[in-house]
Amino acid sequence: MDRKNRINFIYFWIAIMAVLAIQGWWIESKKVQIVPYSQFEQLLKADKVAEVMVLPNQLQGELKAPLPDGNKEFVTVRVDPKIASLLVKHNVKFSGVIETHFFHDLLSWILPVAFFFLIWLFFVRRMAEKQGFGGLMSIGKSKAKIYVEKDTKTTFADVAGVEEAKDELKEIVQFLRQPADYGRLGARVPKGVLLVGPPGTGKTLLAKAVAGEAGVPFFSISGSEFVEMFVGVGAARVRDLFEQARQTAPCIIFIDELDALGRARSPGGLAGGFDEKEQTLNQLLSELDGFDPRTGIVLLAATNRPEVLDPALLRAGRFDRQVLVDRPDRPGRTAILRLHMRKVHIAPDVDPEKIAALTPGFAGADLENLVNEAALLATRRGATAVAMQDFDAAVERIVAGVEKKSRLLSPGERRVVAYHEMGHALVATALPGMDPVHKISIIPRGIGALGYTIQRPTDDRFLVSRTELKSRMAVLLGGRAAEQLVFDEISTGAADDLTKATDIARRMVTRFGMSEKLGNATYESSRAGFLQSSAFAGLTEHEYSEATAREIDCEVRALVDAAFVTATRILTAHRAQFEAGAAQLLEHEVLTRQDILALGVVPAP
Repeated sequence: MDRKNRINFIYFWIAIMAVLAIQGWWIESKKVQIVPYSQFEQLLKADKVAEVMVLPNQLQGELKAPLPDGNKEFVTVRVDPKIASLLVKHNVKFSGVIETHFFHDLLSWILPVAFFFLIWLFFVRRMAEKQGFGGLMSIGKSKAKIYVEKDTKTTFADVAGVEEAKDELKEIVQFLRQPADYGRLGARVPKGVLLVGPPGTGKTLLAKAVAGEAGVPFFSISGSEFVEMFVGVGAARVRDLFEQARQTAPCIIFIDELDALGRARSPGGLAGGFDEKEQTLNQLLSELDGFDPRTGIVLLAATNRPEVLDPALLRAGRFDRQVLVDRPDRPGRTAILRLHMRKVHIAPDVDPEKIAALTPGFAGADLENLVNEAALLATRRGATAVAMQDFDAAVERIVAGVEKKSRLLSPGERRVVAYHEMGHALVATALPGMDPVHKISIIPRGIGALGYTIQRPTDDRFLVSRTELKSRMAVLLGGRAAEQLVFDEISTGAADDLTKATDIARRMVTRFGMSEKLGNATYESSRAGFLQSSAFAGLTEHEYSEATAREIDCEVRALVDAAFVTATRILTAHRAQFEAGAAQLLEHEVLTRQDILALGVVPAP
């Protein structure tokens, strides 16, 4: 039991003991002396009775002088119906009363019930706070976390690799610092700025940097925190958020994961769970129309799915500006690596530019994780600084997975894997324009990889030609071609290679218009958003006849077969180097770029 729960348990027992003590004191204070009726008659004849109350079944009274035990009050059972005459005869004051059990019922029923109700209310409130509902009076309050200037220590110096986005957001900072000077020509700052980009590119970090540079309060909340199980709560929280912002202006409101709140409304008017989200979205639209940006309130939002947002949210006058925060290019990755390397001890042989070349497609969060993984690997081997070998191992760990040293391959399987990976590497080396092979390994990694070949791109590419796509398919099929050439047999090891090669061929035919037979036309369109990963590439729409579908399948198969023929031809032409490289790979398990170049494979012109 932790300290907080222990204190609550102590308070609980103190409350119980206090109630029991009060109840005992109350009973003791109402305690009277029970006397026999005969003794009552004697006291009455001795003129010692001061007052008597006549009840239906008993007599209660007070004596003129206390009894030997100190009690002046007494009670006795009523047995004589003619007691009234005796009382009058002896000049005793008496009266009739109606018996009541109010205080007895209060102590016996109401107080215990009230006590346990308070205990139940206490624990229910604690449970509600842990679940995120808060108190009943605060259910409509905004859950935004407020960071003031001293808390928001992030500045633009802490953000790298997104220089264009930083330049666009610097206008927001200048406005928040000097709103009068910025609007001297009649211009106004955008009401809302939407940061759009893939996950991990630094959208939230940029928003905090804007607040840190401007030195204003920063309201941060996630879009999912507006929507609760109670209808109307989301709209109330939107109103409360903007009311708090008006009271602390100038300030910045940042809504992360805007797609959870601003998803496009259903055209069919569906009822149920959609009503609450639509009410919340309508309230947000109303607030965006209702506030004046000249008061110093700037709304920032971030999403990686802009295609699902409601069009009314993106129109001019609401989110006026969209800032793309894309994955960094090679210079951007170098700047991000330098930024994160300042936090760890780096060896002199570490070159951020070489690491950036090994990590195409990595976002800022991926690069931060890479630096951390390299630092962990250096710590495990007992080094005093993080060396280049640690970064190489960290890249392999992230891209290919963890080494499976316990996964032992039979000699026959090792030989197949060695020739398979050497086939990839040799075809990639022989074909012109392909990314250089950085490393080959037959050490099992990850879930199902028995070996892997890493190619290092020389530059970031944004356009790919038809020849380069055909060469990529040939490299992918180099492993299958090597198995067929050496063992006259094929295995299941090329399953992933076949999938990737077929996908490239199908895209060339249906989306890129690279088929001479089908012409410059597209036959499929992807429904995935432009920021979504290739995992959604299979969600396509197509409108063509069965005859066209057959022609597409024939063209895809022809492209794949041609790539297989190209790979086989290259391996046959360099059979000696192929056999020598496979033998070295079986002996050392890992070959570097220098080992591959030493084989003497010259790329074709």
